[in-house]
Amino acid sequence: MNIFSSLSKDPDLEWEFTDGSIVKAHQHSAGAASQEIQGAGDSLGGKTTNIHMVVDGFGLPIVFHITGAHVNDCTAAPDLIDVLPQADYVISGKGYDSEVLR
Repeated sequence: MNIFSSLSKDPDLEWEFTDGSIVKAHQHSAGAASQEIQGAGDSLGGKTTNIHMVVDGFGLPIVFHITGAHVNDCTAAPDLIDVLPQADYVISGKGYDSEVLR
């Protein structure tokens, strides 16, 4: 987390870009018995994770949010947008296209 914090210290906030990517999780990703949300969901391909990321105008990460892959981008977007710093423009992937977010 220290590397992420240092990369996002002085972001270029003229542009922010958001997108998500689904990643196959390791077969043992269910984690130990705990009450914490693990961010891995079941799908046809096994355990998968969806990484929702926002980068600045230079492509450096600002914020990320991890959910199970069964959570679509439009559902995860409000939590992601709530923690974003104010920018001049926000460009999002097609998965974030909805009337509520516009």
